[in-house]
Amino acid sequence: MKGLGELERTVMEVLWAREDAGHEAATARDVSRALAGDRDLAHTTVMTVLDRLAKKDFLERERDGRAWRYHPVASREVYVTELMLGALNETGDRDAALAHFVRSVSRDEIDVIRQTLAGLVRKEPPA
Repeated sequence: MKGLGELERTVMEVLWAREDAGHEAATARDVSRALAGDRDLAHTTVMTVLDRLAKKDFLERERDGRAWRYHPVASREVYVTELMLGALNETGDRDAALAHFVRSVSRDEIDVIRQTLAGLVRKEPPA
């Protein structure tokens, strides 16, 4: 999966947060307003970033009058998963990288990993 630059990530965070809150797709003006407290960005800059994210297939857009409405193609979790898998592909020893990763997570995270693995094992079809 293609990576995100700092500004692209900031814009995606706004859109992911809106989606998490159950809001509809956002216009460039919605994103500009959401960023106004943190970043001093020109509206045209936000429009350019949204267009770039749509071209990179991070966003889908639909016409709403003269404006476009944007929404993420995938969740934040899917994006992070793709980054993690990409990082694993960069190593010569996936098993060693996975083992190191598991040794570095918290006990609570280990519990999540165990529960997820147990769920996957239960779903395995009989051999």
